[in-house]
Amino acid sequence: MKNILIRNLCLGILSFLLMSCNSYSSLKINMLQCEELDNPLGIDNTSPHFSWLLQSEEQECKQTAYQILVASSEKLLSEGKADLWNSGKTESDESVWVLYQGTPLVSKSLAYWKVRVWDEKGNVSQWSEPAFFAVGLLHTDDWKAKYIGINYGQEPPHSPQFHKTFLWDNKGQKAFLHVNSLGYHEVYINGQPVSDVVLTPAVSQFDKRSLVVTYDVTEFLQKGENDLVIWLGQGWYHNGLPGVIEGGPFVRAQLEELKDGLWDTFLITNASWEARESGYESTWRKYRLGGEIVDASRLLPDLTTASLSKVEWDTVKEVIIPSHQTTPQMVEANRIQKEFHPKSFQSVGDTAWIFDLGTNFTGWTKIKFPKLEKQQRIQINYCDFLDEKGEFINNSNYDVYIASGQGNESFVNKFNYHAYRYLKLSNLKKAPALSDITACLIHTDYGGTSSFSCSDGDLNAIHQMIQYTLNCLTLGGDLVDCPHVERLGYGGDGNASTLTMQTMYNMAPLYMNWMQAWRDCIREDGSMPHTAPNPFSAGGGPYWCGFIITASWQTYVNYGDRRLLERYYPYMQQWLGYAQKYSKDGLLRQWPSTEYRNWYLGDWATPVGIDQTNPASIDVVNNSFMVTCYQTMAKIAKVLGKDQDIQPFVEKAEELEQLIHKTFYDPKQKSYSTGTQIDLIYPMLVGATPKEELPDVQNTLFAVTADRFKGHLSAGLVGVPVITEWAVKNRQADFMYSMLKKREYPGYLYMLDNGATTTWEHWNGERSHIHNCYNGIGSWFYQALGGILPDENEPGYKHVFIQPQLVESLTWVEVSKDTPYGLLNVKWEKTNTTFAMTIHVPIGCEATLTIPVDAKSVFINDLKSDKLNDFKIRSGNYRIMCNL
Repeated sequence: MKNILIRNLCLGILSFLLMSCNSYSSLKINMLQCEELDNPLGIDNTSPHFSWLLQSEEQECKQTAYQILVASSEKLLSEGKADLWNSGKTESDESVWVLYQGTPLVSKSLAYWKVRVWDEKGNVSQWSEPAFFAVGLLHTDDWKAKYIGINYGQEPPHSPQFHKTFLWDNKGQKAFLHVNSLGYHEVYINGQPVSDVVLTPAVSQFDKRSLVVTYDVTEFLQKGENDLVIWLGQGWYHNGLPGVIEGGPFVRAQLEELKDGLWDTFLITNASWEARESGYESTWRKYRLGGEIVDASRLLPDLTTASLSKVEWDTVKEVIIPSHQTTPQMVEANRIQKEFHPKSFQSVGDTAWIFDLGTNFTGWTKIKFPKLEKQQRIQINYCDFLDEKGEFINNSNYDVYIASGQGNESFVNKFNYHAYRYLKLSNLKKAPALSDITACLIHTDYGGTSSFSCSDGDLNAIHQMIQYTLNCLTLGGDLVDCPHVERLGYGGDGNASTLTMQTMYNMAPLYMNWMQAWRDCIREDGSMPHTAPNPFSAGGGPYWCGFIITASWQTYVNYGDRRLLERYYPYMQQWLGYAQKYSKDGLLRQWPSTEYRNWYLGDWATPVGIDQTNPASIDVVNNSFMVTCYQTMAKIAKVLGKDQDIQPFVEKAEELEQLIHKTFYDPKQKSYSTGTQIDLIYPMLVGATPKEELPDVQNTLFAVTADRFKGHLSAGLVGVPVITEWAVKNRQADFMYSMLKKREYPGYLYMLDNGATTTWEHWNGERSHIHNCYNGIGSWFYQALGGILPDENEPGYKHVFIQPQLVESLTWVEVSKDTPYGLLNVKWEKTNTTFAMTIHVPIGCEATLTIPVDAKSVFINDLKSDKLNDFKIRSGNYRIMCNL
């Protein structure tokens, strides 16, 4: 035995000495994600994908291999012990969307993982810090819980609380609570909220799907007696909408305990629970999103055992919900992102006060009131802009607070939200202090960041307005048109802003959720609605319906995940077949309105003086979009290896291109259809304009813009992103810049000069001042001025083109954006004699740099180059100096 101990000691010392002599890689690993989510507690599949970011101080560092360990407990997360997967040293430079290939996972699996990598010198990195993920409840028979609702009489349910007291022995290693609510929910254990997420779950199409949110509640449980409260709000789950059952909201929940490596169902919702109305009432309705009525006399001071025991509770009822898919939520939750106070206030009579928050925003409002009388009814109204006289606009967006008279009273939203700048309090003798009103900006907690700045303050202001607007529109796992009027995930608005949104942020999980809703909304005949989810009929056209094609492709290009293409390719084909039924002589013509879809638009929200209802314009716009769909389908078929489908799509696109030119082109006027900017540009963009005609059509565009539109960008929701894409591809930065600099109507500076902090629904400011119509220009700042262009052949920024487009009036530009591999940064600066660039390329990404000047000499990191242009650069920092 003594000899064995001495031998093991010697081996240990020798191993330590060998490791000490080994040269570790400079690569540092961080940001481990599973399915592009941070430590997800309930994914919807058993074949997850892993991603990580790499950093190094060294130039041109590269991953050449990785090793992943996956284990059922953190204690087993080492070589020789990892019981789920040890990939071994795997020769690969992939660090994004790496597929799990270990022991088959099952529903309710919990796993821990870590990774290490090798660099181009063969040196291995340190192991990363561990991360974890869990597989959610994937099968119908995983659910033992029942849906429960509150018993009610004449008055429908509002915002019930469901309560259960239970004993826990504190012997489990983990406790997960799976919550499947039809409507919003919050969860409390022993008086404490189990999460800081709000307005959850994300949106879904209730007649086809509801979502499950999972919480790790281990730290909230105590040995002995525990109180669990699930508090519900209506949200979109209200009577008359598809899949909604009268008497909701409803919930089912299941507490699972991990003991000795096995999950045991510990607690379920059923008829043994109790319920009460909470004192909150939501007024969420179609086109009347209202707010909340709070009766403070019915509110509990907290949700501790002491408070819960002082009120009466009723029995609950078990509810049968129509069959639908129940799947784990695969998008980040909503969270409060920022809090701020009003800038000023003014009195309106003796008992009303208007507060100016200084900016539009979307989210909640917290108000601390001065002393109130019992049953004093405070009206809280919201609007996003004042009328022409500078007066408050009363609309359907309001809350009501009915005081308890107990002192120290306050209001906060819970299951509804508002989008506004101006807040009006009525029936209040004394105004709260500015510090007593807090605005809470809320949006989906997506990752990624981006920035733009340049020597022109006007461009900086436009960019900031667009970027901030998109924050205000992403609340619930989709991108809405406006958060205060309709709150719907329109496909047209999505098409208009997807490229901008995906350039600015990591939206891969959000689009995974949103495209799932589009799939759930398709009809048997292939017809698509204009919104997803699709609670009721809404306006649009082909540009709205075809979002399932274009958004899936853009998500693949920007993030490298091909699963949307694989999952929804059959539905894309189905919709194209539907569109073909309404084609006459090869051209798509107007299709009928239905109970879930109305109107037939081309462009939308155009400036005054442009007839967006002209059939000639509608037809050229929609058929040009169909060319885009066919061209995109050919590329998707190639990616998916469906070679037999490629040529038919190519031929469809080419036939339609020829028909567009033949039908809509006026050779005398050198113009298409009505001669608006979109009518001229869309055929050029999709390739319908023959090469020999391009110079003439382009000259017509410039003349029309200068003469008819006085140099302004004069298009709507569809036209703005179309013009932007054309300008980027044809290097027309000066043309776009000159239009953006116009201060008169219509234009972005006109909005800003008239007090806009978020973009409007219409160029003249009608209806909504927080909208998704005109945000498609946002990608131009990055792709044109910054020159950052993804490569469709190496998606997810595995390879990127850097091709800045110079504008005579700009002396410098700096852009940065998060890619799946990390932050990419480009800055350029020009003088009369020099052009300089600084570039940071993240590890895992390679770039092809095109210098946008004719240089006499080029120095890269102070070394003279024997080339003057088109450089291949790997990861690292680059300083490029060009002498002109």
